[in-house]
Amino acid sequence: MIRERFEHDLIAVQQDLMELCDLSIHSLQESFKAFLKKDIDLALQVIDTDPKINRLEEIINDRVILLIAKQQPVATDLRRLIVVIKAATDMERIGDHAVNIAKETIRIGKTPFVTSVEPIEEMFHKTILMLRQIVDAFLEENTTKAKEIAKLDDEVDELTGNILSNLMKLSVSNEQVAQVTSLSYVCRCIERSADHATNIAEHLFYLVKGKHYELNN
Repeated sequence: MIRERFEHDLIAVQQDLMELCDLSIHSLQESFKAFLKKDIDLALQVIDTDPKINRLEEIINDRVILLIAKQQPVATDLRRLIVVIKAATDMERIGDHAVNIAKETIRIGKTPFVTSVEPIEEMFHKTILMLRQIVDAFLEENTTKAKEIAKLDDEVDELTGNILSNLMKLSVSNEQVAQVTSLSYVCRCIERSADHATNIAEHLFYLVKGKHYELNN
């Protein structure tokens, strides 16, 4: 009976994690849409949604701590609960990056972009692909899929380096320097979101294999 209750509570907290994943990824997508379209209202909506993401992460943490305290789970279950907390933290941070992109969107306003943002779009789409793949891998406990995340992360890192280098080479007026700084920061936020996907892939390896792996070394 106690075991059944534990498994029921574990499923519930994993469902909370999946909800957090959906919210954070959606928030990142909406923030980038706002960035591309210079949609200030949408950017503000992303900022307004962030407390919901933060609260859900807190709920997950509280539930996991309560489960550990009350049920004293065996090693495998304890590992699963630790991974849930770590993955929730990474997903909450992705929500934070969505907010940061939204804030930069508001700073840029309706001013035309000083350069093409197509390379930033490319890295964004790769990052979303990474996030969706790691959620699927997590659900399936599929380490093969998780390993593919690291390869995509290398591609995102290379794109980031090229974009930042090109932004620094731009000949811009004093008024445009602020936008170049904003574009660079948006780029960094996307790159860090991809890093969080890789982190979750590493957590999954720990869950399945029982030891830590660094996928990008």
